[in-house]
Amino acid sequence: MGEIKQAAKAVAKADRDVTHKAAEHRDKPVVKATGFLAEIGDQPQLVVTSIGTVVIGLISRRPDVIRGGVRMLAAHAAATFVKSAIKSSIDRTRPATAIEDGKARFEPGKSDAHEQTSFPSGHTAGAVAVARAIARDVDGAGAPAALISSAVAAAQPVNGKHYLSDLVVGAAVGWVAEALVSAVFDRIAPVIEGQVAAATDPAKA
Repeated sequence: MGEIKQAAKAVAKADRDVTHKAAEHRDKPVVKATGFLAEIGDQPQLVVTSIGTVVIGLISRRPDVIRGGVRMLAAHAAATFVKSAIKSSIDRTRPATAIEDGKARFEPGKSDAHEQTSFPSGHTAGAVAVARAIARDVDGAGAPAALISSAVAAAQPVNGKHYLSDLVVGAAVGWVAEALVSAVFDRIAPVIEGQVAAATDPAKA
């Protein structure tokens, strides 16, 4: 048991040291310029992107794009719910604040202060969930979506927003949330689509 604790402490120290090193230049213009990547994965942007995908699908009359947009919304909602539940029970000081104050918390807690809600990365969770969702329905969307979600995650440590472990857990949350949503979605979507088709085209009833 002692060896496990020592290993855990070593991993935590490496996580902290590597992230703090990456965030050393967070105030430089070049690094700040990558900040917009970190915000692509924010909740409003992902919701708008998902709704926009549905609208594009409706305009272009592409059921696959409509289905992808709806799946994106559902996956994002699930990922947001899970990450919010975790954040509300664990306090972790964001890297930039820890560097500036010289103090860092990572323990059970209920702080709602932005500086103490680093764990896990909600941006990463949402971006991964949405990227996996659209990849299921729209051919050719998988690689670009994965690239964007990876960029969103990579921008977090260098801007002092999140630790590497925040990203790992955030990505896992997004991955699992989307998988669970899709397991249900793939069962009910064909039924709903069949009913819609029958209602709009009596010949298919």
